[in-house]
Amino acid sequence: MDGSEPELYAAAIPADTAESVRKDVSPFLSKHIPGQYAPQGSQQQQDGQHDLEEKGNTKFCYRHRPDIKCRRQADEPTMEELQKGMETLPSADQQAITDVWSLFSAAPATHRNLMLRGILTQCCFPQLSMISAALRELIRIDFLSALPPEIAFKVLCYLDTASLCKAAQVSHRWRMLADDDVVWHKMCEQHIDRKCDKCGWGLPLLERKRLRMTKRQMERRAKEPNIFTTEITSGTKDLNIHGKRPSGRNSPDVEMMPVISPKRTCQRAVEVPPTRPWKDVYSERYKVESNWRRGRCTKKVFKGHTDGIMCLQFDDAILATGSYDSTVKIWDIETGKEIRTLTGHDSGVRALMFDDRKLISGSLDKKLKIWDWRTGKCLSTLPGHTGGVICLHFNDNLLASGSVDTTIKIWNFADKSCYALRGHKDWVNSVRIDTDSRMVFSASDDQTVRMWDLDTKACVRIFEGHVGHVQQVIPMQLPGYMSPKSTKEDSSQNSILPPHQHWQEYRDKNSPNPTTRPRAPPPEKMITAALDSTVKFWDVATGKCTKTLFGHIEGVWALAADSLRVISGSQDRMTKVWDVRTGRCLRTITGHQGPVTCVGLSDSNMVTGGEDGEARMYCFKSEGDCVHGWSTPPDFVGSTDAGGSISSED
Repeated sequence: MDGSEPELYAAAIPADTAESVRKDVSPFLSKHIPGQYAPQGSQQQQDGQHDLEEKGNTKFCYRHRPDIKCRRQADEPTMEELQKGMETLPSADQQAITDVWSLFSAAPATHRNLMLRGILTQCCFPQLSMISAALRELIRIDFLSALPPEIAFKVLCYLDTASLCKAAQVSHRWRMLADDDVVWHKMCEQHIDRKCDKCGWGLPLLERKRLRMTKRQMERRAKEPNIFTTEITSGTKDLNIHGKRPSGRNSPDVEMMPVISPKRTCQRAVEVPPTRPWKDVYSERYKVESNWRRGRCTKKVFKGHTDGIMCLQFDDAILATGSYDSTVKIWDIETGKEIRTLTGHDSGVRALMFDDRKLISGSLDKKLKIWDWRTGKCLSTLPGHTGGVICLHFNDNLLASGSVDTTIKIWNFADKSCYALRGHKDWVNSVRIDTDSRMVFSASDDQTVRMWDLDTKACVRIFEGHVGHVQQVIPMQLPGYMSPKSTKEDSSQNSILPPHQHWQEYRDKNSPNPTTRPRAPPPEKMITAALDSTVKFWDVATGKCTKTLFGHIEGVWALAADSLRVISGSQDRMTKVWDVRTGRCLRTITGHQGPVTCVGLSDSNMVTGGEDGEARMYCFKSEGDCVHGWSTPPDFVGSTDAGGSISSED
């Protein structure tokens, strides 16, 4: 600027005009911000202050309210530019511009809108362009910081996992909100042990080993006679299957309780046990599910049987296998070594099941044996079938067994009673007890599946549809599952079972000994496998087959399922992994040199057994979580459509 410019600005705003403006502005400012422009202690100030107290912040918009923590901070470069521009003006002009700003700043929201509209009508296109460019940045607002935390959490809960992680990278405030347990607990509720309706992903359950260890510690603390005077020590319940105490190296998920001196017991008693953030829980489960989807796993092969393996079961510590060589072997999953062999059957072992206390096996020698699997001692032998025992299942005090003699026997350990369910016309290959509804499901070589009522001892429904010997049946309650061509109205109209609300009334009416406590209705869904090379999904209420899975080229011998996936093993030496909701074949696994006769499934592991005498365990945890000595298998073939198709049926 040259020396003549200040005179031009001075000429633009004469001194008398500026003074007049100030006289008109002062009453306005005194009225709306009396604390700054009215004389201290004047009646005008007191009246204005009283008016503010009554109206609160009603004259401020949400962006300018002084009690809102997200008020926009001053932009330093912009303020420096304004300051430099003001310094080039004479003091009179600076005072006039300051008065205009003060007038606008003190005005209520309605007055501001009128001022802005009037100013915009006076702007030329270059000025409007400058306003438009400035608004691109000014119009942005940190809405999550502006909202109450409860609403911010609600907004974040609508995001998927990827979007939530990106939101955590915006700022420290967003990261604090996006990583909060409130948000990730909701994410875990939507995905763990179920399929999310929004993204289609489902995550496995938390590891049962960790839950059992935590529960064991809580029980041990509760049994202490006096926590304030008695020294806390480790109990014998911490002994593992080898009789050794688990070390921190072998049990990374749960820390052992330290020995506490009497001086520290009071302090220790009030301490809160550490918990894991829900984001870590979700992340761990997400990695496992990603490994399932991409076929990333490690493998261990268990060899020792001299004949084909016909049945198996495993948990986080041991694997039990039954074979045609008449033995049951207990294996250590971590080391892959055989712990002990249970001998006593005179023929091949076709069925087994164990819990923390016992193992029950069924054999072609027509006998059921109860073992203490920790010692290898046979506790009891249950004769009763006139043919070989093919299958068994127990829950609580009830044991169901199916046999070559076409009968199902129900053993009650509480009252030592036993009775038979008759109706099948050929071998009974699979039985399942549903304790809540007191129902038993059975599959047979007569190509049917039957549902039995334990109270009436009668068959309530026969499911027909397979054209080969039915080898497996699994009743299931799938959260959010709906068959492709069925609705609630169809189910209620075509149901051969009473509605849920009238189920107990139906049971009492048809049972010779009505139950005193209410019973749940039967499971909604059922999955079966047969030697016709198919796996079928059924609606239990209507008795209809809702879906048929094709892909195996020979009969299906083995079946396992959870809320996320179905595993099938076949005569064609292949094992297939299916999506439980869509029925799509996700993976096909090879490796056995003979038919796959049995399979097992958990959150992060899968086991297959075959007539080649081998059991193969696949671990889908992260590499660091799997035990040493596991190898990466070349057994996975195909991609996400690995030789399977689906047929939906009316």
